[in-house]
Amino acid sequence: MTRAAVLNILGGPLEIRDVTLFDPGPDQVVVRTEAIPFCSTDHKSANGELDKVPPTVLGHTVVGYVEDVGATVANVAPGDHVVVPGTPECRKCFYCGIGRPDQCSELFDQGGIFPTVGTLDDGRTFTAAGNVGGYAERVLVSKNQVWRLESDLPNTHLSMLGCGITTGVGAVLETAKVTPGSSVAIVGAGHLGQWMVQGSRIADAERIVVIDPHRERRSLALALGATDVVDPADADPLEVIRSLTQDRGVDYAFEAAGPEDAFTTAFTLTRRAGTVVYTGFHRLGAQVTLPAGPLALHGRTLHSVQNGRISMGAFIPKLTHLMNIGALDARPILSTTYPLASINDALSASRTYTDVCGIVEPQK
Repeated sequence: MTRAAVLNILGGPLEIRDVTLFDPGPDQVVVRTEAIPFCSTDHKSANGELDKVPPTVLGHTVVGYVEDVGATVANVAPGDHVVVPGTPECRKCFYCGIGRPDQCSELFDQGGIFPTVGTLDDGRTFTAAGNVGGYAERVLVSKNQVWRLESDLPNTHLSMLGCGITTGVGAVLETAKVTPGSSVAIVGAGHLGQWMVQGSRIADAERIVVIDPHRERRSLALALGATDVVDPADADPLEVIRSLTQDRGVDYAFEAAGPEDAFTTAFTLTRRAGTVVYTGFHRLGAQVTLPAGPLALHGRTLHSVQNGRISMGAFIPKLTHLMNIGALDARPILSTTYPLASINDALSASRTYTDVCGIVEPQK
């Protein structure tokens, strides 16, 4: 028996319930969860915007310690300190075979159905949203998404590895491959955007411009390495960008906000032959409008990025090293910590954009 925050009714509060996880199958791992970042996608899921089917446990990445493993598991052992991202890396499917584990079939070719991992106290089964179901004292996950950690940093910091850091820093360093001396625009200064700022700083970008309507988030971006910030209510981001880039536009633009107009903004801020990277969305079926002429004629490269478009096995050790030496700093991004019993406070803070990144600690 363990506790979990269950989404039982779309739009309702998360319910702290006693649950029973299934015993691990041959290729499964049980992890005792220590910290989980509360992602904005979770409040959208709780609202019913992302097609989650109750009863389910949200939370798509955790940090913790391995408690039990299935018979064929060889990559981790009980007692190991691990991170569990939502993206598996099976190394067997078509997408892993072409070097795109971010599109692994174990995540995307299951018909939109998340794994059933246990039973509630009323006998009903429940699923692990995002293949993790992290808002729980323990999770039952595939061995293909469990990675050992080598770090003495707090689990509250390391928990950001599996979502915000992999996605934000991965988008900058691995997908766009931002070059020294270049110019960068980041649309949105939430969890992902702040990690993009740090990634751009590591890449030695000369100009890092952040667009966000929230004053506190703009201030944080400046503290983390942004050279300029823009409140879109006070100034036209395109005019500001043009004034800073000899009227060309930036070399790289990153969308880290979600609304459809953010996609258009990121595109228009980018110069001809520039690079645009998309990481967010507010609704699964939303339609995005881009200007046909510049799209066809101006040679921009457009990337969509899921969890950084990285190999977790190769990149997580690099990211952990950058955290260990202080090049990536989670401290300013961590807003509030919550015990599992207060998870609805984290949900509320995410909905109102009070937290940049709240962290849930299920063992407290």
